[in-house]
Amino acid sequence: MKYALAAALFASASALDLSAPAINQEIIDVVNRPGSTWEAHASPRFMNATLGDVAMLLGAIMPDDPRYEALPPREEHLYGAVSVPDSFDATTDFEGCEDIIGHVRDQSSCGSCWAFGSTEAFNDRRCVAYGDKQWYAAEDTLACCSGLRCGLSMGCNGGQPTSAWKWFASTGVTTGGMFEDVDTGSTCNPYPFEACAHHVDNTDYPECPSDEYSTPKCTSECLDSKYETKYADDKVKAKSAYSISSADKMMEEISTNGPITAAFTVYEDFTSYKSGVYTHQTGRQLGGHAIEIVGYGTEDGTPYWKVKNSWNDSWGDGGFFKILRGSNECGIEGTVSAGLV
Repeated sequence: MKYALAAALFASASALDLSAPAINQEIIDVVNRPGSTWEAHASPRFMNATLGDVAMLLGAIMPDDPRYEALPPREEHLYGAVSVPDSFDATTDFEGCEDIIGHVRDQSSCGSCWAFGSTEAFNDRRCVAYGDKQWYAAEDTLACCSGLRCGLSMGCNGGQPTSAWKWFASTGVTTGGMFEDVDTGSTCNPYPFEACAHHVDNTDYPECPSDEYSTPKCTSECLDSKYETKYADDKVKAKSAYSISSADKMMEEISTNGPITAAFTVYEDFTSYKSGVYTHQTGRQLGGHAIEIVGYGTEDGTPYWKVKNSWNDSWGDGGFFKILRGSNECGIEGTVSAGLV
């Protein structure tokens, strides 16, 4: 009874106080009741964060926004030609791409989830298709996929992963590693913001800045002056961009061509995810978040999508989470995109 009451209190709250702590023990207790399909905890990624800090990271433009730009679906005749396995994990099942697909990045204090969810799927599909183990630049997508040509995406202030896929096909994206790759000469546009956590002393990451980073300026030159290839010559395009319209087609895409891009609505309870198959239990809506779906399966009878987040490996299950599959939980099956690379 107390769990139902607590859930009702959170759900009925009239306004969201963005200065409130991101970690809420009452929410954790509601989630961790007997019979729950997932476990919540005080996540070290958001130990000292506010709800405003979390909301700042949720920059995906969702279908109910008038700015949203849908992609055409992939032609139906291209599906059904392969046998889809009951479970699949792209982080382990695509031989030779484990280190690429399994690597968890960090968007840091920037609402760039839309650039990460799209660019990482492009990156991982390049590895699946060609054995390409180069890193591709979320920074280039973040800085240059903007305005009318990119669904009114606004850098660290949010954007559309579907439009990013169109941009990959029309313009292409450069190479670009992580913050640690800055000034190493290994990629054109490494990510300029350092991985971080709102922690005390229980992660290996430095403290996140109190304010959101400004969007990097789009340039026609590589940010890393030591990188020997010119910006224009470094661009790599996708062959196509399309939406994926059902759970069955999502499974076929993942197991055949590699991870896919999606977005979903984040609620307060999600920040405390630790393990298991997430379903929204309690708390108010914080915003839309873009991610990369890398696999699917069943856990204790509950079907799930395996998802790679962009909040570093101090959050969730080593940076990953599972979410209920087959019922469009939090809208995750309603905004799905990918492309042939």
